[in-house]
Amino acid sequence: MMSLTLAVLIQASAAATAADDYHAAKHRAETTGQALVVLVGADWCPGCRTMKHNVIPQAKRQGLLKHVHYAHVNTDQQSDLAGRLMRGRSIPQLIMFRKTEKGWKRDQVIGAQSLDALERFLEPAKALAARPASEPAPAQTADAQPGAGVHKTSAGGN
Repeated sequence: MMSLTLAVLIQASAAATAADDYHAAKHRAETTGQALVVLVGADWCPGCRTMKHNVIPQAKRQGLLKHVHYAHVNTDQQSDLAGRLMRGRSIPQLIMFRKTEKGWKRDQVIGAQSLDALERFLEPAKALAARPASEPAPAQTADAQPGAGVHKTSAGGN
């Protein structure tokens, strides 16, 4: 009985930590104006595992994520949050929220992405980070807040 209780507590703690990770990354993005990139997926999904365990770590090692705040959301452990973030039901979904002159713009790609495709997806965030602080963000139609709003979707990317 004690081991069952401990297992439940550990699982609940892991889910809370992951949710806190998203909320902390979202808060940092809102505070700094840097983009927020969220990988939404599940442990049982082969494409999600590829992104989480191979592509994202490679991107981190190459410095591709240095201009963004990154979070991972597990659809099974954080179904409410995942449901608010996702557009459609396919996973993995890589979602980027970036601040523009008119608000937050939402972009996304669906499916496992190659490192090259991820780098192309992150280009707007890199450009945003390279812009001098005194220069305004490019004007775009955007009504998204990190966690909601407009999007573009493309499947694949390899």
